[in-house]
Amino acid sequence: MKQRYVYIMLLLMFFTIPMDAQCAMCRAVLESEEGQETARGVNNGIVYLMIIPYFLIGIVGYFIYKNNKKTSKTN
Repeated sequence: MKQRYVYIMLLLMFFTIPMDAQCAMCRAVLESEEGQETARGVNNGIVYLMIIPYFLIGIVGYFIYKNNKKTSKTN
């Protein structure tokens, strides 16, 4: 059962669909520019900022899991 969850998580992590992460106002302003370099930069910045909270939650979850596993072995 545990391996099943690991495989599902790996599947979700490695088979993602690339998508834009801009709000409607940012998109309207940035699409009017030629070359789209600024739009790509803003989109990458938004994605980068959104990854940080998920990364931190993952770290906290890992330590909680590790702590619970350690306490269950001692009991």
